Amino acid sequence: MDVLVLIDKLDDLVHNAKPMPLTDQVRVDKEEIYDILDQMRATIPEEIKQARWIVKERQEMLAEAKREAERIVKEARDRQDRLVSEEEITKQAERAAEEILDEAHAREREIRLGAEDYADEILGTLEVNLSKFIAAVQRGRDRLAGKDEPAEVA
Repeated sequence: MDVLVLIDKLDDLVHNAKPMPLTDQVRVDKEEIYDILDQMRATIPEEIKQARWIVKERQEMLAEAKREAERIVKEARDRQDRLVSEEEITKQAERAAEEILDEAHAREREIRLGAEDYADEILGTLEVNLSKFIAAVQRGRDRLAGKDEPAEVA
């Protein structure tokens, strides 16, 4: 279950709890709160595991881009070595090798930036979710501790 759904459930449980007469406190079912907290404990490690997987995927993508760039560079150098026989051919080979190197570096940079953006986006989402979770837990604790504004009596 999504952490945000669990946070909403916890918030609803505290918000809809029966007020205690003549106090700012409310009565909540301790077992319901423990059940929701247990579900949160089970869900958060999964989201962290997903974030770690994303970082691992990013590293693998970067390694693959580096291997591809190295292969292209090696190919360019091998081609350059074969074309050294004449001065004009040598100059052409150098230009072609530089173009291949530039292309390889541009491709590697593009892949790296894309992987970093993707990982940053996923980690940002996780950060927002965890912030909301922490805020909801703090609100619940504040309400339980009687720090919240008095509940309206209908």
